[in-house]
Amino acid sequence: MSSTWVPNVSAESPFSLANIPFGIISTPSDPAPHAAVAIGSHVLDLKVLATDDKFTEAFPALVDEEKVFSEPDLNAFAALGRGVHRNVRRAIQQLLSAETTYPEALRDNNELRQKALLPQRSVKMHLPMRIGDYTDFYAGYHHAYAVGSMFRGPQHALQPNYTHLPVGYHGRASSIVVSGTPIRRPNGQILLDPAAEVKQPITGPSRRIDIELELGCIIAKPNRMGSPIKVTDAEDHIFGYVLLNDWSARDIQTWEYVPLGPFNSKNFATTISPWVVLADALEPFRTRAIENKTALQDYLKEGREDTVFDIELEVDIRTPEGDTTTISQTSSRNLMWSFPQMIAHHSLGGCPMNTGDLLGSGTISGPVPRESGSLLELSKGGKEDIMLYGMDVRRFLKDGDTITIRGSCGKPGQRVGFGECIGRIETALPL
Repeated sequence: MSSTWVPNVSAESPFSLANIPFGIISTPSDPAPHAAVAIGSHVLDLKVLATDDKFTEAFPALVDEEKVFSEPDLNAFAALGRGVHRNVRRAIQQLLSAETTYPEALRDNNELRQKALLPQRSVKMHLPMRIGDYTDFYAGYHHAYAVGSMFRGPQHALQPNYTHLPVGYHGRASSIVVSGTPIRRPNGQILLDPAAEVKQPITGPSRRIDIELELGCIIAKPNRMGSPIKVTDAEDHIFGYVLLNDWSARDIQTWEYVPLGPFNSKNFATTISPWVVLADALEPFRTRAIENKTALQDYLKEGREDTVFDIELEVDIRTPEGDTTTISQTSSRNLMWSFPQMIAHHSLGGCPMNTGDLLGSGTISGPVPRESGSLLELSKGGKEDIMLYGMDVRRFLKDGDTITIRGSCGKPGQRVGFGECIGRIETALPL
């Protein structure tokens, strides 16, 4: 991959020329949300670029489709399919390359460049997709085993179905927010004394707000109701990936989840990163998933071993006093189930997957405590302190705490990353 002529692209930037993630921005000159891509510390405004007379020469895949970049979300672009995504990404890489064969299209077009190439700090980011449905899976093996061991012991940590199918539940799309959106501490029913013979809950603010470090997958190509997606075809239905924080109220969850699973403990907020990393950008970072020794049903057999990605992930917590501590570092390779398997299972009964639908991987944790993707694991179920900078401690989140998730892969100068997925806890509303 060659270098770019765009100024000030750091070798450590997650938005190298090898990446080209898509997002939705608004600018001081155009407050209507519309499409852009990230390159270094800049954004390329695709709505502005599409107004140029030579746009279709550089982007033949978008002839008669130029308006997709004026839409307030990326759904219309995503629906065009992975072949178009690939061609458009390559065309943008060619425009931004130091060795571009179209210098007059942008690099040497001073008027257009000043309008279209903007500092990231000058734009506002929005949710990249119109998300109609959200399903959260439980594909992180080490998280499932650690949490199961806390409540059922190591011998019964995993439910009998865990290695046979990708376990998931239906989440709440209406409370998915873009990075930087404040997160209100939820109120709910809580059982203060789980050991009491008579179970009597109270209603109040959650005392155990947690995070879940996840990878999110966005659907591009839909399927018809009644027509399952084959696992070998599922890649063609994927638009790209985001970082995802599935905020969780553990005390509310403990009381409510039997027998139908999480409800109010999960539906108050889910944060995603603003930039969608296209599926093609992550292809060089494929690796093997965690070994599953169970014989799989035929519809889940992918026919390849490199079914997940090796993305370096980390979680920071910043206290209200401004002190920051990295509390977890792990990799997205710690999944037992791949997104194509999740899609194949999700649609097995004929469920229609629509453009913009979001799938969460489930909490990604590694095999050792410092690689845990939740405070529940880091604090051993709330029994041990997590040491922070300045001798501060946490077991769960306090009001004013800010969580930042980052993820990237690749070598310096060619890094492919997501930017940041940020949320700050605000005080619960009084009842």
